[in-house]
Amino acid sequence: MRLVDAATEADGVSPLSEHVRLHLRYGGDPRARNVLLTTAGRLTGYAHLDPTDPVEGPSGELVIHPAYRGRGQGRALLETLLTEADGHPLRLWAHGDVPAAGRLAEAAGFERVRALWRMDRTLAEPVPEPHYPDGVTVRTFVVGQDEDAWVRLNRQAFARHPEQGAWTREDLDLREREPWFDPDGFFLAERDGRLAGFHWTKIHGGNGEGSGHGHETIGEVYVVGVDPGQRGTGLGRALTLTGLRYLRSRGLSRVMLYVDEANVPAIRLYESLGFAHRDTDVMFRHP
Repeated sequence: MRLVDAATEADGVSPLSEHVRLHLRYGGDPRARNVLLTTAGRLTGYAHLDPTDPVEGPSGELVIHPAYRGRGQGRALLETLLTEADGHPLRLWAHGDVPAAGRLAEAAGFERVRALWRMDRTLAEPVPEPHYPDGVTVRTFVVGQDEDAWVRLNRQAFARHPEQGAWTREDLDLREREPWFDPDGFFLAERDGRLAGFHWTKIHGGNGEGSGHGHETIGEVYVVGVDPGQRGTGLGRALTLTGLRYLRSRGLSRVMLYVDEANVPAIRLYESLGFAHRDTDVMFRHP
């Protein structure tokens, strides 16, 4: 991970997604490909190919050590990913929308097709009290009890989301093993004895997980999901406020989140809660 740390320090953002970092720690789908590039015996580049999405096609991420950029190594890794994609359209993530990554992608014939916003807000000011719909109760996640029900609700809430909606029990189990996992910050809303929504928070920087945005300890609205039948009731807003109040109670000064640029209703919700756009992760696609 020293290569990733060096790139994060230089660019101000991690070059690899959480999904790829977990793959490196614990292993992942055997169909995934990991490409290493060395110079004089030193690891100077890494690329990951995830072939698991049968609809959207394979996706890739890559990183070059800052001291070895400008030598054609990024293009070499990218050509290798295209070869490994075996003729399927390849999607490529560029975290932080770093200009050099965009130039590399465009020079190789990729087109910009999607963007994730990173938004944040201060926690220095009080967070309003949440107001839940009638009949809804809130509790925290219980390890060993709630996993299967949460996976089902997550799949329903994100049925049209290309990454989040595909999570399995194994994906949840891996995150439960991470040092940042805290069930006290994982809130579940129930109605009539069934899960109706959730807000899973995360804390970067103080428990083994770097945010990729400096060394500040910062909270994250990791994921908020609501049963499709509960949308429009104010449940998502209430759950978001519950998580923000929890993160503030932990003494954090800022909180961040990721949201798809095309998800205008969610962006409006977060803006109404004081969040502002800070930077962008970009997906490119090769025709």
